[in-house]
Amino acid sequence: MAAMSVQEISINGDQPPPEYIVKESSFGCIESSPPLADQIPIIDIVDAEKCLFSPSSLEYSEQAENHELQKLRTALSSAGCFQAVGHGISDSFLDKVREAAKHFFALPVEEKQIYSRALDGGSEGYGNDVIVSEKQVLDWSYRLTLRVFPQDQRRLHLWPQNPNDFGEMLHEYATKIKLMMGVVFKAMAKSLDLEEDSFAKQLFGDQSLLQARFNFYPPCSRSDLVLGVKPHTDRSGMTVLLQDRDVEGLQILMDGKWVRVPIVPHALVLNLGDQMQIMSNGIYKSPMHRVVTNTERMRLSVALFNEPDPETEIGPVEHLIDDETRPRLYKSVKNYGRINYECHQRGEIALETVKI
Repeated sequence: MAAMSVQEISINGDQPPPEYIVKESSFGCIESSPPLADQIPIIDIVDAEKCLFSPSSLEYSEQAENHELQKLRTALSSAGCFQAVGHGISDSFLDKVREAAKHFFALPVEEKQIYSRALDGGSEGYGNDVIVSEKQVLDWSYRLTLRVFPQDQRRLHLWPQNPNDFGEMLHEYATKIKLMMGVVFKAMAKSLDLEEDSFAKQLFGDQSLLQARFNFYPPCSRSDLVLGVKPHTDRSGMTVLLQDRDVEGLQILMDGKWVRVPIVPHALVLNLGDQMQIMSNGIYKSPMHRVVTNTERMRLSVALFNEPDPETEIGPVEHLIDDETRPRLYKSVKNYGRINYECHQRGEIALETVKI
């Protein structure tokens, strides 16, 4: 029951229960105000697409292409993420996505429970983390998780009917994000001198998964003791995050230190997940990140995760393996998402379990 009491505890201003308290961690303590990250570049998706995939364009040049590719490769091999602008999604529509999420989370508890993940016995729906370990530290958050693609795998009984245009909004938003992901997957492959579909054919096929997660972080009276989300790397190939318009909270681990990810107007934060680090044979990074809480203000974010069908085996792309200069780092694996989730809840690093 404690996992479902975050909202009530927050409203009452009570002390968080012991199961939410972050103990000593190899990833550092909860710092009150770590520095703002200045190594996360801003990349224009429109410019990248013109340079990379429209060689007949008047704006195309080999020099421009090399510049965009190098910028992308540097970002993803160091920080593992960037701020994406020029993605073609209007700011008014991004606000609509945020408002729909806020509307849902503001509903009475009884109405939200109609969509509870516990009722379906799965990972989708409304609620908190499933308990998988006695030592598990609980996140100070509520989530609504929904599979959007493949379309025939949607569990529509878990999709909110209030607001009444929620489903239409989510379909449109996910479709736009999927198109953007496709551009970036091709650019990533090209930046490593690979065929354009080298990543996309495994991560972006007809049966690839695209899952949406609406995250709600209520205020916490002891933000120095709890986390909205524990330190973790994503299970995905790629994650696209729509941040809160005003309240910071996302932090990434860089060079052993936590840094704050700034809010950039109209930008989407794009970060890689473990499956891309595996496929790139460690060239591209899946960044360790976490979410801190706020003592006074609630925070909301919307994440879309892309990953292959669980039965699709992924492993390092052969052209990125060289026995002398870059030996194979990871095993080939199926259903990595499950491995990542269970390791995360136990406080383990999933990538370590699939290393050669």
